[in-house]
Amino acid sequence: MATMREVAKKAGVSVATVSRVLNSNGYVNDETRKKVLETMDALKYKPNNVARSLFKKQTKTIGLIVPDITNPFFPQLARAVEDVTNEKGYTIILGNSDEKPEKEQRYLDILEQKYVDGIIMATNTLPIEHIKLLDKPIVVVDRAIHADVPTIVVQNRKGAKAAVNHLKGIGCQRIAHIKGPEHVDNANERCQGYLDIVGTEPWFTPEFVVDGNYTTKESYHAAVKLLRNHPEIDGIFAGNDLMATGVLKAAHELGISIPDELAVIGFDGIDMCETTHPELSTLAQPIYQIGEAAAELLIDLIEKKQISESFKEYPVDLIIRGSTKRT
Repeated sequence: MATMREVAKKAGVSVATVSRVLNSNGYVNDETRKKVLETMDALKYKPNNVARSLFKKQTKTIGLIVPDITNPFFPQLARAVEDVTNEKGYTIILGNSDEKPEKEQRYLDILEQKYVDGIIMATNTLPIEHIKLLDKPIVVVDRAIHADVPTIVVQNRKGAKAAVNHLKGIGCQRIAHIKGPEHVDNANERCQGYLDIVGTEPWFTPEFVVDGNYTTKESYHAAVKLLRNHPEIDGIFAGNDLMATGVLKAAHELGISIPDELAVIGFDGIDMCETTHPELSTLAQPIYQIGEAAAELLIDLIEKKQISESFKEYPVDLIIRGSTKRT
């Protein structure tokens, strides 16, 4: 394989001139540039991108850290990030943190060592002090960390209120909530939206709020116990779609008809909602748009472009399907 020195010798220029052509750094007249490029092509010369990255401390690579890659929300988000980064000449390195702060920190350390140019992450476990120590741009998605960190989220509380109002609107009299993890701010916002609507109802009891930890399995077990202890419940708002599928499974096993005896609505708008039976009503986030906006914002920060806004909060859309469509 040809070296830069061999290219320089054959083209009749200095190694420094070849370097300036490669890095588009410094003046090289058009005739010389053309000659160097033709020589590279003739010798089939390929630049050592690793060496160039070490020299420039720039790799055209972005880190993406998500809490749970098995949750369909995050692969859909990652697809949007990948589409934007590829279009703009960047690649991504994906890490799955499992909601563990030590694992997140390890990924951040590795990404720094690999000279990634910036990081997109969904976290509520790392303190802001750790984030600020990173000497590179960061954009957070799905969960806000701090006002100083560029953020892309949705109107979680407002969306939750719309979900519960929809259940009330179809005639539900006793509405429960399957809640996400305590340490995740969007789970708490969605729970607060639920409480805004039913918290002062005479029938409300704190027992109507149970933990599902944003997983199908834990939600299923929580819903079985909830529905056995409170058969009067006729509506459930689940804090995400995965937990809503757990409720559907629990209702099926308990012989509870959906939506006639129990109406169920989720939150997120993942593709899986259209494959359940009945199909799942949900408050749909613009998942692709969130990933797209996060990637574009991060690249603008990396390339030191003017940023018009560092915080975006998207609305969510109520999508009514079979799990709440009563005749």
